[in-house]
Amino acid sequence: MIITRTPFRISMFGGGTDYPGWYREHGGAVLSTTIDKYCYINARYLPPFFEHQFRVVYSQIESTNKIEEIEHPSVRATLNFLKLQKGIEIHHDGDLPARSGMGSSSSFTVGLLNALHALQGHMATKEQLANESIMIEQDILKENVGSQDQVNAAYGGFNHISFHTSGEISVRPVIIPPNRQDELTSHLMLFYTGIKRTADKVAGQYVESLESKRRQLRILRDMVEESLSILCGSGPIREFGELLHEGWLTKQAISDKISNCAITELYDAARQAGALGGKITGAGGGGFMLLFVPPENQLAVREKLSNLLHVPFCFEKAGSQVIFYDRDQDYSDAEADNKSRNLTKFRELDEVVTTTSTVPNFA
Repeated sequence: MIITRTPFRISMFGGGTDYPGWYREHGGAVLSTTIDKYCYINARYLPPFFEHQFRVVYSQIESTNKIEEIEHPSVRATLNFLKLQKGIEIHHDGDLPARSGMGSSSSFTVGLLNALHALQGHMATKEQLANESIMIEQDILKENVGSQDQVNAAYGGFNHISFHTSGEISVRPVIIPPNRQDELTSHLMLFYTGIKRTADKVAGQYVESLESKRRQLRILRDMVEESLSILCGSGPIREFGELLHEGWLTKQAISDKISNCAITELYDAARQAGALGGKITGAGGGGFMLLFVPPENQLAVREKLSNLLHVPFCFEKAGSQVIFYDRDQDYSDAEADNKSRNLTKFRELDEVVTTTSTVPNFA
């Protein structure tokens, strides 16, 4: 049995420039971090005592005999990608809800890849997990997703991620004094709007027209360097929040699907209560809202947004990890065949005993 733990992420600057349709022509960059909220994947080879060969447990429960019959797209694609034919059982649990803008679908794919590689006795590298999950989501499933979520989930940490026109992706940890990072995190607040949306559908509204949004995307990419200058400098940290607000305004010009009346109302209310800036944490349309709020204004913001769930968080730096590894229950093909034959014999014997036994008469 294998259990993996894979973090969710918060993207701060540069989102939108990580779509291959953009960065393979112009290059891209993001500033993002993973947080201490996780996706857990439990995987094991299925013992040969069941009528089904594959069992997948998430918000639904699927029991099938063929990979092609599995409805969960990522599970089906990943099992096919790794050419796994032995019976497998997969369970998923998450700290945050799906379709909430925290990169949950990519965390799932990365965590599943990590678990299945480990199940086969292979320790996948972070680069391999990132590249394979990008291939599964973009090339096999044809989803309208960028490339930062998979990299974040695989590597973990607070990173400056660059997307090159060659297709290469480089990950550079953000190195700042501990007190500066503490100052940053003390100003960040995360709220769940309760509005669920699918990133693929939201992004699909504008990803095909990215070329017409060149001005906005170049501004968003430049903000990555500007945000790093703020963090690495000695100026007031509030400049980071003000830059987030500029990013919010710029993002609105890309698509009217990124925000809506409900989200705009929440953001404006937070600003009135003392927030300096913020953003929706994914492709837009709902999910979580990240706000930059000076500590002295945070109580007022919480009261203003009292109908939303406030989610405290910390940065994390480990990325996707195998946190439990036990192959004692791994059945070889020969063992499985033998156990299956024995099970059939036991069933046949049980049928004979059941049909021929009589109840003794003690009268």
